[in-house]
Amino acid sequence: MDEQKKHTVRSVMNDPAGELEPPKKAPQTPLERAKKWALEYLKRPHSEKELRDRLRQKGVAEADIDTVTALCLDYGFVDDAEYAGMIARHCAAAGYGPGRARAELNRRGVPKDLWDDALAQLGQQDDAIDRLLAARLRGKDPTDRKERDKAAAALFRRGYGWDEIRAALRRYGADTDE
Repeated sequence: MDEQKKHTVRSVMNDPAGELEPPKKAPQTPLERAKKWALEYLKRPHSEKELRDRLRQKGVAEADIDTVTALCLDYGFVDDAEYAGMIARHCAAAGYGPGRARAELNRRGVPKDLWDDALAQLGQQDDAIDRLLAARLRGKDPTDRKERDKAAAALFRRGYGWDEIRAALRRYGADTDE
């Protein structure tokens, strides 16, 4: 079984063939500077749009942006599908609903065709919404319309849909049919 060489952002950006040591001095050409900026930026995951925007912000020419982005995509340093899943999981872990995750995916420039797959990985979030509702209504009368409406509004702001909120209120014992 042939062992494949593990590519890292630093190894590909500095020397795609993997033959040379990284240069000790600052890059001279605009393309080399763009690669260096992308290298620094991709220490944390980002979407393709975020990478392109960052390079534009640095004043990189569009041709160089396309070259650097293609290189990053080819080596898997930028993977919007994986990034979308990571953002969706992060939002769910923080107690946010699918609406908030969609807003975050949109803000970060993840293509909309990847959103459904990323959100489908999360499954049902009934436990999370139930915990948030219980914390919000702790010590309060769940049948009090004012308290129930305040709790529902708080859940809506966290990105949960009205259907999910109504179901959670029913599970909690709050009568929503007034």
